[in-house]
Amino acid sequence: MPQPSTTPPFSYAFQPIIDAVERRVVSYEALVRGPAGEPAFEVLSRVPEAQRAAFDRASRARALAMAAQLGLPCLLNLNLLPHGVLADEDAIDATLRAAREAGLPPERLVFEVTESDAIADPCGFAALVNRHKSDGLLLAIDDFGAGQSGLNLLADFQPDMIKVDRHLIHGIEAHGPRQAILRGLLLTCELLGIDVVAEGVETPGEYRWLRTQGVRLYQGYLFARPGFEALPVPVMPGA
Repeated sequence: MPQPSTTPPFSYAFQPIIDAVERRVVSYEALVRGPAGEPAFEVLSRVPEAQRAAFDRASRARALAMAAQLGLPCLLNLNLLPHGVLADEDAIDATLRAAREAGLPPERLVFEVTESDAIADPCGFAALVNRHKSDGLLLAIDDFGAGQSGLNLLADFQPDMIKVDRHLIHGIEAHGPRQAILRGLLLTCELLGIDVVAEGVETPGEYRWLRTQGVRLYQGYLFARPGFEALPVPVMPGA
């Protein structure tokens, strides 16, 4: 697929999100990379500000095409820039067209936005997403707990999924305040019908504590690192 001449060359890596209870991959997150696997920040730092929205749209189309070529068997999590989407009214429709061209139905897409980006214009972003709910789109809030208004966000707008920020997960088996915060968050999400993903899980101790709290969805190096232009098979945890 040709890439825009005004943006740097890029590719994608994919990291699985697993269901530890059913012991299966429920989704792969598409992570932008340089052509040799360079990290996302290196790629994005070379995109001019005026070209961010165009790059955001083109990169999602490439992620969809690559996922389809790799035989994606499940959901696909796509990161997007809310300010770019709000500035480009056709952005979501363009992504839906790209999904159909790749042979992926819209109901298999999960759009991810960071908590800090989502609260920048919660009303505008919620209105935009709700307009597309009939298309079967799913929304995840990434890095939840990293910002200052996460609970206010849940009060005003309920996503389908939140991905708990790595800072809350790190060493949680030995950190009482983080445990208390996460327990409260899990109860809130249960009452609101929101799925919770523990993101950035790296150690067996973190995983074991989270499992005692009923967390079933995980993403992190403990299970699989991102696979460059590949869908890695995760190491499933023990029962």
